[in-house]
Order: sequence, then C-alpha cells, then structure tokens
Amino acid sequence: MTPLEFILWCKISITILFWAGPLLLAPGGLLEKLGFPKLAPYVFFRLLGVTFAALVVAYAYGLGPAAAGKPAEATVAIGLVSNGGSCLVLLLYGLRGAWASWGWFARCYMWCSVAATGLITAGLAIWDH
Repeated sequence: MTPLEFILWCKISITILFWAGPLLLAPGGLLEKLGFPKLAPYVFFRLLGVTFAALVVAYAYGLGPAAAGKPAEATVAIGLVSNGGSCLVLLLYGLRGAWASWGWFARCYMWCSVAATGLITAGLAIWDH
C-alpha cells in the first residue's frame, strides 16, 4: 500500500465514521445527550452530511491512481482544500472557545476533528504523488 493510498483509506474511514455517518443518521436527541448544542432545523446538518458523503466518493476515485503509485491530483487538491480549510476554521473557533460550554464528549470530538483534519492535510501535502 502506498502512503497516499493509506492516507486516503484513513480519510475515507474517518469521514464515514465520524462526520458523514453521524451528520446523516444520528438522532438529534442523541447528539444533545452527547453534549452538542441543539440545532433546529436539522436540514443544514443533514445537508452537510451529504457533502461529506460526496467527499468520500472523491477520495475513493483517488484510490486507483494512488494504489498504482500514480498522482491523484484532483483528489489531493480536494483533500487539501477540504481538510486544510476545515482544520483552520475548527482551530480558530476552538481557540476562541466556541465549544467551551459544550459537554466533554462534544469538546473532545471537536478537538479530535481539528487533529484529524490537520494530520490528513499534512499527509496529503507530503505524499501527494
């Protein structure tokens, strides 16, 4: 397995398990019990889940070239923008205390999201070929 292929598999797994899946499927009451603030209406929350699912498709398209040791420029570019941008936004909000009043699980989830998006961005930047 090439380094880029490994990074893409990690990104696909993380995106499905921690972002797309919960945003699309988690009942609102469960999210509130886990310490996230109440969101109403949930339509924008669910739309974000669809967007994450679409990113999974983009990452999956990069697996073939990555496995063959070839560049996956479009997939890497999408990953750099989506993860780098997400990391920056999450980090800025986190440092400003945006989720300081949330439950412990929700705070941990958000800081882990900062770390995951930052590490994926770094990995894509280093092993983009």
